[in-house]
Amino acid sequence: MRVINARLRDHTGLWDIFVANEKISSIKEHDSETVPVGNEIYDAKGYLAVPQFCENHIHLDYANTAGVPRDNQSGTLFEAIEIWRDRKEAGLNRPEEIKRNALLAIRSCVEHGVGFIRSHVDVTDPDLIALKVLLELRDEVKAWCDIQVVAFPQNGIVAFPHGKELMEKAMSMGSDVVGGIPHLEPTYGDGVESLKFIFDLAQKYNAMVDVHCDEIDDPQSRFVDVMAAETTKRSMQGRVTVSHAVAMAYYPAGYLARLLPKLVESGVGFAIAPRENLQLQGRDFGAPTPRGVAPIRMLADRGISVAFSQDSICDPWYPIGDGNPMLNMDTGLHVGHMLTAQYIDRCLDFISFNPAANMGLRDRYGIEEGKPANFLILGATSDRETLRVQSRVLVSVHNGKEVFRQAAPAIEWNMD
Repeated sequence: MRVINARLRDHTGLWDIFVANEKISSIKEHDSETVPVGNEIYDAKGYLAVPQFCENHIHLDYANTAGVPRDNQSGTLFEAIEIWRDRKEAGLNRPEEIKRNALLAIRSCVEHGVGFIRSHVDVTDPDLIALKVLLELRDEVKAWCDIQVVAFPQNGIVAFPHGKELMEKAMSMGSDVVGGIPHLEPTYGDGVESLKFIFDLAQKYNAMVDVHCDEIDDPQSRFVDVMAAETTKRSMQGRVTVSHAVAMAYYPAGYLARLLPKLVESGVGFAIAPRENLQLQGRDFGAPTPRGVAPIRMLADRGISVAFSQDSICDPWYPIGDGNPMLNMDTGLHVGHMLTAQYIDRCLDFISFNPAANMGLRDRYGIEEGKPANFLILGATSDRETLRVQSRVLVSVHNGKEVFRQAAPAIEWNMD
């Protein structure tokens, strides 16, 4: 395969990308005097080539379940958790339905340019039904999308009967990442115990860590501090992701001043779901309503890796969503007060290089000679234009194979 006339970030002019044996074999400046010969040639026509997007945080086993067994009438995080518990107890999590719904969600993400997904999967189920389905699906779609599976204890590790044993089993079955939810454990001490167990388990299986941390409108929920300390103490820099961290939006300035240097030292990354947490958080406070989203710019300004994520697609937590990273990027930049040149002109980092770093993909990610051929052609010429027009993905390539293509949108005006 060969892509001609493509723009590359941080490069001037137009470039040709050559693909062989699933990798980028060479990148050469386009020679307009030479007529390209061959069957597998795609003319990018001056549009931007970027790496495939990364979805750092989603729940594929929850996808497309909204309204069953009932709708979330309050719109709150806690009612969503209750609905999911009731769904499991009613035996509604059937393997064939989980697989069908998850596959629809994966395809929706991929159609928006995603090539890499990290999915949290609920393992607070004695039969581990969803985990078995997602491990199977991970193998079935690997030709066109890479999936990391997180062993996620939705109802807690300490709080749920045999929670530690289920987490251990989930990792032994082939989960890629150890998850957690310390702020929903019965006590603060239980939350800390769960985190120490999570880090122990990750080290045992040489796995990464990705924890739902402080996803609650409570300024006293401070497990992110514990996560940073454990990461530094165990020398796990670059292997730990803090997901959500919405309580940080309520932390006093003095505490943040102490916390932020610890986060930088620890090298933890953040997966922020701006659209979902704007929906779930800040309820019943009265005016002015807090946003309930982690201080994105404060983190990014200090060089901390921040990724924008989808989190949910049509489930009890979030009744809409289609896995479009550009919508999450748009919302994240707005809510973070980041519509400045510094971030607009590098906005695609929040859905590409930053989540790739969080997911441990850095060494094989990017449009460079010798790296796997996983890239997109967008219907725009720069990060700024992509953000402004929410450009369409014209071509997606995964492991050197074209996943799909579509035409650039064209409008035919009938008025003078």
